[in-house]
Amino acid sequence: MENKDRIELNILGQVCPACLLVALREINTHCRKLKQGDAELTVRTDHRDATRTIPDTARAMGYDVEVRKVDSYYEIRVGARK
Repeated sequence: MENKDRIELNILGQVCPACLLVALREINTHCRKLKQGDAELTVRTDHRDATRTIPDTARAMGYDVEVRKVDSYYEIRVGARK
């Protein structure tokens, strides 16, 4: 397995549009590593709308996105396109 930087963003308790804006800031801060496949961003959110807005925006920016439900929150993983 590759040695990727794991970037964790916990936005539990926040609602949109703040969720999207905070996630976009993190994506843009680490865009070079994310695009090159050297890093993967994991966003933890309990705001259901964010499971649509963040992935849609990240995909439009050219990223691969995976959303999964974990207990009482969601994890949105953003990384390089495969």
